[in-house]
Amino acid sequence: MTSLLVDIAAAQVGVREEGGNNCGAKVREFQKATDLKPGAWPWCAAFVDWILREWLAKPTAISWLNLQASTPEEWRPKTALAYGFLDWAKSRPKTTLILPEDVRAQAGDIVVFDFSHVGIVEYDTGAGQLLTIEGNTNGRGDRDSATGDGVWRKTRPKSIARNFIRLRPAA
Repeated sequence: MTSLLVDIAAAQVGVREEGGNNCGAKVREFQKATDLKPGAWPWCAAFVDWILREWLAKPTAISWLNLQASTPEEWRPKTALAYGFLDWAKSRPKTTLILPEDVRAQAGDIVVFDFSHVGIVEYDTGAGQLLTIEGNTNGRGDRDSATGDGVWRKTRPKSIARNFIRLRPAA
């Protein structure tokens, strides 16, 4: 079921900022998935929030999660901070696992990087590389800069991952 997160993210590959750094209609749409007012601020976390919001619009995702104590809107992350995903996951131990960087990542895992950045795992090569989909980056790997310009597929060394967050159904 979490591979659907990858599908949702992959459909956004190629979205680019418009009219300046951290700007554009689609960037503002991503940012509206957070608790902050949209503006010219870094949006990698907003992109992941948006992916989860879109995923939770699917009845099969809600059923799979087996949410018992909250609505999908209450459950989903709304953080604008990459490291904020760790706090979010800690507060939802029945439906999330925080895993160390040395585990084999799975498609749909949220990856929190050491450099305060976040994305969705598409594939763990098993050879020290991750294939990810990330917002607020570029073909070279920059993020939150004048050159971080959109949603890209990335190949990253697994060594720069801080943690993985894996979604799971509530028991």
